Amino acid sequence: MARQGNAGRPGGRVRFDQRLSVPLTWYPLPLLGAVLMGATVHRGYPGVRSWLPYVITVGVVIVIALWLGRLRVRVVDDELWVGDAHLPLRFVGDVEVVPAKAKRVALGPGLDPAAFLVHRGWVGPMVRVHLADPDDPTPYWLFSVRDPEKLVDVLRQR
Repeated sequence: MARQGNAGRPGGRVRFDQRLSVPLTWYPLPLLGAVLMGATVHRGYPGVRSWLPYVITVGVVIVIALWLGRLRVRVVDDELWVGDAHLPLRFVGDVEVVPAKAKRVALGPGLDPAAFLVHRGWVGPMVRVHLADPDDPTPYWLFSVRDPEKLVDVLRQR
């Protein structure tokens, strides 16, 4: 049965580990906006107003970008972890790769409302893991991952 929560953080033999961080190409434009906002507050004044707005606005942009990319997909020992949610591998049924071109159908008309979903728009492919637990109302997990073939191989090896 799928579980969520902070108890039992993954610690053991890591077979797959991937952080779904924001691409570096996403940083320049928000950082430029932060510098412009800092310059608007600075306006040539001396003292603290000369540097504090830049520190705050640039810091906020960096924190937001890091926060957006905090999600990890892992297979540790005998559990699949997607963020804080984890699934024992004994409940993993069929596993399939959803290519980037098929995401629209998988997230739209093909999505079961009871499915566990973790989508990151900046990550192309996804993996669908069907659950083999008759007591779990969740039919499958659908989540973004950058290297789906490697994850599918690890999940099929169980």
